[in-house]
Amino acid sequence: MENGRIIVTGGAGFVGSHLCERLLREGHSVMALDDFTTGSPKNVAHLTRDARFKLEVHDVTQPFSFAASRIYNLACPASPPHYQRDPVRTTLISVLGTLNCLLLAQKHNARFFQASTSEVYGDPEVHPQPESYRGAVNPIGIRACYDEGKRCAESLTMDFNRTHGVEVRLARIFNTYGPRMAFDDGRVVSNFIIQALRGEDITIYGDGSQTRSFCYVDDLVDGILRLMEHPEERGPVNLGNPSEFTVLELAEEILSLTGSRSRIVYMPLPEDDPKQRKPVIDRAKAVLGFRPRVSLRDGLTRTIADFRARLEGVPRMSSAGLVASR
Repeated sequence: MENGRIIVTGGAGFVGSHLCERLLREGHSVMALDDFTTGSPKNVAHLTRDARFKLEVHDVTQPFSFAASRIYNLACPASPPHYQRDPVRTTLISVLGTLNCLLLAQKHNARFFQASTSEVYGDPEVHPQPESYRGAVNPIGIRACYDEGKRCAESLTMDFNRTHGVEVRLARIFNTYGPRMAFDDGRVVSNFIIQALRGEDITIYGDGSQTRSFCYVDDLVDGILRLMEHPEERGPVNLGNPSEFTVLELAEEILSLTGSRSRIVYMPLPEDDPKQRKPVIDRAKAVLGFRPRVSLRDGLTRTIADFRARLEGVPRMSSAGLVASR
């Protein structure tokens, strides 16, 4: 990698904080940009003791100008409760935030990484999902602010590459979990862990037969770095763990690992919630040498330990209403 500072937008978020941590560990200078819409300064508090790390409070929908050799764009609410809270702003973060990052990359001749999502595949009619699949997205549904926002961000990314020569890297990230997930994240792993640890009912939306593939955050960060530093591969490249589990299997595993006596209850499936989600990662394996190494059981064990530690001394607040099986 060239010398120079690395910018991580959304750097105080769940994935962003782990990426910043890894980059610092490898000897780089890192600036995290975050407005704390969903990120938290607590996620990077341990990094602020490092002189090579800087946290800049900034809204990426507004232009910014910092010299950089690498720009990782991870800024965007990524769970349904978060991105549906203000859907117009979610769309603008995806579109204007990506545009501002690309303009900065063009100005400084920096390499740009766009964190796209498996949500661009919508409720897929092809299973599992390869990069060649164009998706089945409802452009006017309640998830469209995120799904279509990310699809537009992909378009901007590739057009800046074709028309302006910006070096780009594009990853479609599948379900990721691990320490530092927000308690109100609203995704299925965090929902189930919080409910199990508090002895609340485990809420499954639908009949529990819908499937997901869960990638531990350390494995994801490894894939992100491999793609960013590949000399030629632009993407899109799927990054995720292809091991597939039903939502019910996940709930039962979390109950087992926590020793919880919570009951499993069933509620109606939310609108446009995908029935199946599993990445084809043949391209990532062949081109990047990417191979997820952390099993679901090991990853959940680490994540549950983190949730337990953070729950100590935290006032009890109901996890009711967290409605997503993403």
